[in-house]
Amino acid sequence: MPNLPNSRGLLRGLMIAAFAATLAYLFFGEHRVHLLGYLPFLILLACPLLHMTMHGGHGGHGGHGHPPDRANPADRTPPQRPQS
Repeated sequence: MPNLPNSRGLLRGLMIAAFAATLAYLFFGEHRVHLLGYLPFLILLACPLLHMTMHGGHGGHGGHGHPPDRANPADRTPPQRPQS
């Protein structure tokens, strides 16, 4: 192998990746039953997390008796065009 400055780092990275892949394969092979047993609970746990992260996408909670905030573009009403 030529003595390039980056060759040792690349070789070290490949060795770490191979070691991690081997560990992951053995871990999931031995503990697959345990992981699949927790899968329904992980799906249920994802529901509140998705709700918290995606809740702001529908424009907030306007209309609770508060006057609209003119500085907020979401609270502004678009100008009405005259009917012809």
